[in-house]
Amino acid sequence: MQASLQQTMGDHVPVAVEEYDYEGLPPNFTLVENMAAGAFAGIAEHTLMYPFDLLKTRLQVINPSPGGLYTGVSNALSTISKAEGVGSLWRGISSVVLGAGPAHAVYFATYEAVKHAMGGNNGNEHHPLAAATSGACATIASDALMNPFDVIKQRMQVHGSVYRSIAQCTRTVYKNEGLAAFYVSYPTTLCMTVPFTALQFTAYESLSKVINPGKGYDPVTHCVSGALAGAFAAGVTTPLDVIKTLLQTRGTARDAEIRSAKGLVRAASIIKRQHGYAGFFRGLRPRIITTMPSTAICWSSYEMAKAYFIRHQDD
Repeated sequence: MQASLQQTMGDHVPVAVEEYDYEGLPPNFTLVENMAAGAFAGIAEHTLMYPFDLLKTRLQVINPSPGGLYTGVSNALSTISKAEGVGSLWRGISSVVLGAGPAHAVYFATYEAVKHAMGGNNGNEHHPLAAATSGACATIASDALMNPFDVIKQRMQVHGSVYRSIAQCTRTVYKNEGLAAFYVSYPTTLCMTVPFTALQFTAYESLSKVINPGKGYDPVTHCVSGALAGAFAAGVTTPLDVIKTLLQTRGTARDAEIRSAKGLVRAASIIKRQHGYAGFFRGLRPRIITTMPSTAICWSSYEMAKAYFIRHQDD
């Protein structure tokens, strides 16, 4: 969508025209509006796909407690629903709702700011480097805010979790493991999310350019591009996601070696020794199943909110 502000006179000859690209954002698109669009996208993405995220966590846990062994996505879904109730598929969602809004607000605000600074909003040219760099910067900033909420979420998601509220989980983890427990996985998270986001943003920008060269607001384009970009990035970074899950759920593990794991290398060696290379791809299917609609929802919601603000600025 391109918006034009035109003043005409006489036989409709334009005398002043100011045009801007939909993707480039108009000059008066404020930080607050950008952050609001990002927050809306983050909450929509995480809440709608939360049950599949829980399934991914359950399948990735190394040496789960008795009753926490599943043969696949469908088996995990039916087993959890029957044994724990359908409502358990949303256990820990309050942590995501509290964290996703602010984190995604920071995420997209950083993305747009860095992309603009690197010239990524200039004209209709393709800027993969600007997209990758802005995506990487966005995830570094947002993960610093989201990581503690992610730790709480996964502690509440695992089989046999005794936590019934985020307040209870936060107090217990802090009391037993200290503040470091909320950030022990942060370096690993960045090792995963930086390449994930760089790949996703590059793929999204590239696909959007091919599918919708006019760069107009097109919900189908944003949805399809977001889904394909997310699936690609998720598949490539699954091994790091498995390592992250081990570190974030180590406090609930029965294995003493896992409970003492303190970093990426140590966690990776445990996974390799106990499950071989196949262990690094535990939960691959639910991760892709979750990520495709999640990124589709996220980008569609963000672009919709962005288009809404732009349209209202035109009025």
